[in-house]
Amino acid sequence: MKKIAFVINPIAGMGGRVGLKGTDGVIEEAIQKGAVPRAPDRARDALSRLKEAFDRHRLKEEILWITASGPMGGDLLSELTTPLWKVKIIHECTEATSSKDTREFVRKAVEEGVEIILFCGGDGTARDVLSSIDGTPMFGIPSGVKMHSGIFGIDPMISGELMEFYIRGEMTTGEGEVMDLDEDRYRKGDWNIRLFGIANTLYEPTFVQTGKFVVEEEGIESFLEEISDDVSEMIKDDMDRLYILGPGGTLDTIGRSIGIDSTHLGIDAVRGGQQVGKDLDEKGIISLINEQKEDPTTVIVSPIGGQGFFLGRGNLQLSPNVIRRVGIENILVVSVPQKLERTDVLRVDTGDHELDGEFRKLGSIKVLSGYRTYRLKKIR
Repeated sequence: MKKIAFVINPIAGMGGRVGLKGTDGVIEEAIQKGAVPRAPDRARDALSRLKEAFDRHRLKEEILWITASGPMGGDLLSELTTPLWKVKIIHECTEATSSKDTREFVRKAVEEGVEIILFCGGDGTARDVLSSIDGTPMFGIPSGVKMHSGIFGIDPMISGELMEFYIRGEMTTGEGEVMDLDEDRYRKGDWNIRLFGIANTLYEPTFVQTGKFVVEEEGIESFLEEISDDVSEMIKDDMDRLYILGPGGTLDTIGRSIGIDSTHLGIDAVRGGQQVGKDLDEKGIISLINEQKEDPTTVIVSPIGGQGFFLGRGNLQLSPNVIRRVGIENILVVSVPQKLERTDVLRVDTGDHELDGEFRKLGSIKVLSGYRTYRLKKIR
């Protein structure tokens, strides 16, 4: 019998769609803004994928799930049952769950002798797990906002599939970086990332996301200027179109070049050369799209270096509802060529399986990488 720990951070990622760029320390504000939990659904996707392997008899080994009560794991494991799964609750979580619950659960799970800890959350949750893990392997189901650590599957379904391979004995473990941002500084536009440690995690270079890297090479400024010039011309040539600018340094440079008060790590909007939205949440974006009526909208985003995600990491305000209203044909990806060369493929993880599938069916997508210069990049 395999003994596997499983824990969910129920509030992970709740701040994303309401524009809070994280949830640490602002959960009450997120709830007031209408945020709803996303981690339970992400965890359900992963465990449902793993359960399917047992239901179809691809896996025949008994699993003892070591978990916490209620929304931290017990509820989901009582919902997803299969004959070979047994559940043991070792930690009663508080009504308002906290990082202390995660750390305490992990400490108890290690004492129980679990062989791996499967958790659902973001970089902050990864830090909590790492702090109590004592060398035990850990692997994440992605559900945060930022997601810079290299210990998560590229999406929940893949996380479940990789756990199947692990249980079969077909998955090796290796080192993965646990990284996180200072969210208070992040909300103020300061991207301050730190390496908190190295974890033993599942290693599969295609389906486990890498840590984010920052490209600093000679010549980048000139390419940023070219991309900005091209986007500026687009805006002038189509004054009725709404342009929604995603987060990141590339989009911040574009925003400043067209004369708006851009939000370095937020979502802004431009129409007719004028700024019509700043640091927007999902509701604010949809309101602007609705104002367009028959006029089109373009969303401009830039991929995370190394990871390749252009939707689903750091820009949760661009929800499936937003993307469907805009249309995937109106998603413009921009990147300097230096970043593209170090990014094998582009990825999406919107949380909507059908929408993600539509992007992947494209096979590849054009990326604006200079003045009127595009490169095709594969989507996986």
